[in-house]
Amino acid sequence: MILHELLDYTTLRLIWWVLIGVLLIGFAATDGFDLGVGVLSPFVAKTDLERRVALNAIGPVWEGNQVWLILGGGAIFAAWPPLYAVSFSGFYLAMFLTLAALILRPVGIKYRSKRPEQEWRQRWDWALFVAAFVPSLVFGVAVGNALVGAPFYFTPEMVPQYAGSFFGLLGPFPLLCGLLSLSMVIMHGGAWLMLKTSGPMAERSRQYGSIAAMAVIVLFALGGLVVWLLLDGYRITSPIVTDGPSNPLLKTVVREPGAWLSNFSAYPWMMIAPALGFIGALGALIGMRRRSEVGTLLLSKLSIFGVISTAGVSMFPFLLPSSRDPNASLTVWDSSSSHLTLFIMLVATVIFLPIILTYTAWVYKVLWGKVEEQAIHDNSDNVY
Repeated sequence: MILHELLDYTTLRLIWWVLIGVLLIGFAATDGFDLGVGVLSPFVAKTDLERRVALNAIGPVWEGNQVWLILGGGAIFAAWPPLYAVSFSGFYLAMFLTLAALILRPVGIKYRSKRPEQEWRQRWDWALFVAAFVPSLVFGVAVGNALVGAPFYFTPEMVPQYAGSFFGLLGPFPLLCGLLSLSMVIMHGGAWLMLKTSGPMAERSRQYGSIAAMAVIVLFALGGLVVWLLLDGYRITSPIVTDGPSNPLLKTVVREPGAWLSNFSAYPWMMIAPALGFIGALGALIGMRRRSEVGTLLLSKLSIFGVISTAGVSMFPFLLPSSRDPNASLTVWDSSSSHLTLFIMLVATVIFLPIILTYTAWVYKVLWGKVEEQAIHDNSDNVY
């Protein structure tokens, strides 16, 4: 038996759908608090020294956390080529703005404290705010557009064509999802600063994080109501072939109200996902009120897991539906790479992902503890 046939095509496609979710959740749960600190910093850090404390709270880990985004993008490119082609070309301007912001962030972190002039540092402070705000909003807007459906289609030669515009991405529901995403990273950033700082700055972070946690609960509930009452979902009406060729046009799809809720009716256990989203945010809110540092951060991560998982399981098996031509919608079963490619990638993932997780855990263990203002003052030339 050929080695890659040990796992059938259907199973490999399902495994890679789960792995993409793991990578995206990993990015949100780690780099999410980095982005949250960037958004919060101008408001919770009142002095130059406090802003340096905020930077050094994420300084040792932000580069490693951002690796999750690179892994996620690379995995989409290799495992789901049509999804990569449609999303990265159709959402090109939004992606460009996000990448520009992500490039601005390391520049700001590295250069912000290189000169003592107040004007220089204030400019970089607001640049870092923009560099965190834009990706936090855009990632949520992207998920909202995936639920609404993107206006793309395939030519007879199977070349994807995008028929939308940048401002077309900014509909009411995608913006609602963007605000939910922004609220999540602010909640997560507040929880991280509570853990890593002390004194007035930790107290301000707790207050802003509490407001963000309440916003997560409200916006997540509002998003659910919109999906239930107003938003059309997508449903496959033709026989589903889970191990067939990767050709999105071999099926028929319809749009209908409530379709995104059908998985929860068919598989009630999936209700765990939205429940964790609410429980995690509520628990983070209570933890902030009680000043429970580690518990708040873990519950914030739980909320992020629940919210992102809710979007994934509600859309399954769709990856990116098409509002222009529903039959061209991309699903788990018809837009993957070959059987052999998925298997080889899985072998590499099984080898290297545990190494990445082990190294990440070791780094956090070594760098555990609070960032104190006195330490920044005493080592001014050696820290951010």
